Amino acid sequence: MLLLFPYISCFEIEIPETIFISIWPRDNENKFLAAETILLAFQNYILVLGTSVMIPTALVTLMGGTDGDKARVLQTLLFVGGIKTLLQTLFGTRLPAVVGGSVAYVVPVLYIINDSSLQQITDKHERFMHTMRAIQGALIVASSIEIILGYSQVWGLFSRFFSPLGMAPVVGLVGLGLFQRGFPALGNCVEIGLPMLLLIITLSQYLKHVKLPRDFPIFERFSVLICISVVWIYASILMASGAYNHKSSRTQFNCRTDKANIISTAPWFKFPYPLQWGPPTFAAGHCFAMMSAVLVSMVESTGAYKAASRLAIATPPPAYVLSRGIGWQGIGTLLDGLYGTCTGSTVSVENVGLLGLTRVGSRRVVQISAGFMILFSILGKFGAVFASIPFPIYAALYCVLFGLVGSVGLSFLQFTNMNSMRNLFITGLSLFLGISIPQFFHEYWTPPHHGLVRTNAGWFNALLNTIFSSPPTVGLIVAVFLDNTLEVEKSKKDRGMPWWVKFRTFRGDNRNEEFYTLPFNLNRFFPPT
Repeated sequence: MLLLFPYISCFEIEIPETIFISIWPRDNENKFLAAETILLAFQNYILVLGTSVMIPTALVTLMGGTDGDKARVLQTLLFVGGIKTLLQTLFGTRLPAVVGGSVAYVVPVLYIINDSSLQQITDKHERFMHTMRAIQGALIVASSIEIILGYSQVWGLFSRFFSPLGMAPVVGLVGLGLFQRGFPALGNCVEIGLPMLLLIITLSQYLKHVKLPRDFPIFERFSVLICISVVWIYASILMASGAYNHKSSRTQFNCRTDKANIISTAPWFKFPYPLQWGPPTFAAGHCFAMMSAVLVSMVESTGAYKAASRLAIATPPPAYVLSRGIGWQGIGTLLDGLYGTCTGSTVSVENVGLLGLTRVGSRRVVQISAGFMILFSILGKFGAVFASIPFPIYAALYCVLFGLVGSVGLSFLQFTNMNSMRNLFITGLSLFLGISIPQFFHEYWTPPHHGLVRTNAGWFNALLNTIFSSPPTVGLIVAVFLDNTLEVEKSKKDRGMPWWVKFRTFRGDNRNEEFYTLPFNLNRFFPPT
């Protein structure tokens, strides 16, 4: 049975298909399993809302949009995210990973927002519509980078330069590089964020062996859902008691459960559709700027796929599977451009961390969570209720989940020789520069000066600022370059290549077929290499 094993892999044990033919299975055991799976899926859905709400909240107002526009963009983002997740888990890498919006696209999107041709539009609604169409056009063109590099297997060929030593800092920085969304964001409302952090640590670690109904580890499986519910109610009580009535606008925005006006402005029913904002517009500068975010999201997703495979007890995705996943991620970015989500696609790092926290790596759970994303994006009011959770609650979760993903990256070092000074040098330098260089670029990101690089070519500024503001991308550049140029032939064993090389090809390990084979016997038409 799925959730009775000490560690669960979506590939070793899957929920029987028949369980989901009917919502009410005939026997009680299947009924319990189905309810448990649905709750786990809902937990994934709740977790993905943090970043999904943060992106429209930060961008839509700058574009000239209203709270109603913000709610529509959020609905569209979740709707497309559900579709992308289903495509990725069915035909992409097939790992239990949620695909959502990416913060890496914020810099090029801000460059488009501040374009002088758009800023001179005086009517806010008209400026919002024209800006959205410009973003859509840039996403549509930039998605071709992922599609070409993925389906041509070029990204897979490039991944052959990766080793456990080179990927350890990259995967580590996928989690650790997001530290700004952890305690700094939690500190915006300490009275909510700190109890959340203490509660999630207590339930998921100290009480994880407590088994209440049917000898089931409820706190280990549903610690995130339980903690969010408890602290959300606590936050609502604080708000209702008038604790924030005379506080600053910033405190109210971070602590109140109704400040974002998402519930009041969200429609009861809205079905997102392609080109709902109008026909996309295309500008060369916008497209080049957006391509930098596509490259960054490819690096971040590659690291997230490596982490997800390790937490789901699967073999590292072979080059062919990795390319296939990047290709489908490009299709997802194309959908982002067609529907208008304000951002592109990447793997949700927090949901990858949830695989390790709950010890549940079920592909089926993630697919059902994609169904929740689609359902509640259509039923706007119901989805908006969950989207009103204060962000410091998510920030507390990020402290745990991002840290967990970071430690998974460092665990790749066990396959290397860390008594080698060469390996210590590469690991230390790539981790340090992967954190310090993006932080240096972030310090120069102020309203008057958008980034450290400031030339007359705005698209070039956005391109470099995007690349060097991404910790995993900087870590990849440093680690992979050094790992493939410093004493390469003498250090094959020290780099961990004897363990890694067998996973480069689909046929290199017998378990790959079980983990990554396409459904519906599609491998006959798309044979792996």
